[in-house]
Amino acid sequence: MITDDCINCGACEPECPNTAIYEGGVEWTIDEGTTISEPYTIETGETVAPGEEREPVSDEFYYIVPDKCTECVGFHEEPQCAAVCPVDCCVPDPEREEEEAVLAARQETLHA
Repeated sequence: MITDDCINCGACEPECPNTAIYEGGVEWTIDEGTTISEPYTIETGETVAPGEEREPVSDEFYYIVPDKCTECVGFHEEPQCAAVCPVDCCVPDPEREEEEAVLAARQETLHA
């Protein structure tokens, strides 16, 4: 997650291999930065079309779309957003702790 300590520098956004990071207020799609081309079921249980624009998670700060985040599993040894953040506001979400196997399965689904 990105905390409200974010200074909106944008350093994290281009580092995400899943395009899971968006500028505050910008709508997101499940297919951007992935190979998803069929309807996809997000964590809420809702099935979304690949290019369907979704509400921003935050209007004020950069944000991470949980349905697209793999914490860089399958790409890098550590989350790249946290590695480049100058104010250390890209941190694990204590309400969304996920096992590496779950993150790896998501990575495989997003990049089939």
